[in-house]
Amino acid sequence: MRYAAIDIGSNAVRLLIADITHNEKGYGFKKNTLVRVPLRLGDDAFLDQKISPKKIDDLVKTMSAFKNLMDVYQVTKYLACATSAMREAGNGKEIIKKIKKVADIDLEIIEGQREANIIYSNHIEQNLDANKSYLYIDVGGGSTELSVFVNKQPLASKSFNIGTIRILDNQDKDETWDEMRDWVKSRTKELKNLAGIGTGGNINKLFRMSGEKEDMPLNFAKLNSMYNELNSYSLKERITLLKLNQDRADVIVPACEIYLTLMKWTGIKQIYVPKVGMVDGIINLLIEENLE
Repeated sequence: MRYAAIDIGSNAVRLLIADITHNEKGYGFKKNTLVRVPLRLGDDAFLDQKISPKKIDDLVKTMSAFKNLMDVYQVTKYLACATSAMREAGNGKEIIKKIKKVADIDLEIIEGQREANIIYSNHIEQNLDANKSYLYIDVGGGSTELSVFVNKQPLASKSFNIGTIRILDNQDKDETWDEMRDWVKSRTKELKNLAGIGTGGNINKLFRMSGEKEDMPLNFAKLNSMYNELNSYSLKERITLLKLNQDRADVIVPACEIYLTLMKWTGIKQIYVPKVGMVDGIINLLIEENLE
């Protein structure tokens, strides 16, 4: 049995095809195929409040390719979600209709809270230390999803319109930063032994660049040092000297800023970086809804 997850984000569009597994502990999955296409819909959505004809065309072609792949892999169930960029695009509903007509994919534009819930479906907290409290931080191109866990239980979660593409396009607002600061401080001020959990393509890349051993956390000082080093390079140097992909080389700096800012506000000294993201959460959600 195979399930598929499609995540239409502000920076990239992803397809994950996963083989569903079952043992005495229950259902799980093994990643089979992951495809990432850097469409960067956020540039259109956050600046013009609509997706341009060129990017609509690219998105429809990508969805058609994803549909063909799902057919070849004999996927039995899928869920396709669009997040921050499509939420803000005035022509989002038209795009959904076009994707249905041309690619035969049902696409759902999800609200920020549902996005946070899907990411939470990864249930990373189950494998962590029950004596610690955790702030789960997922940074995307258009939004940042935060969840607070105490004794492995979710206490609160919220989505904020702060993301890497928004920052690059100067579309992040001071009042949104203030709102995020007030929310996270009020939810974590009483918590002792607070650690971070970071997900998203940028923190995964930062973790690989750090050279830390798998399952070990990334500490604040190391992340801050990496941020200063990355910031000292030009965009071209990050691509040529650090061998970063063009669509990663610019967003990795504002992503670093978001993680560091949240760690400063909450006094978090260490952040764990599991290799999961939105598409993993979608697969877990499909398992919960259809098998468990």
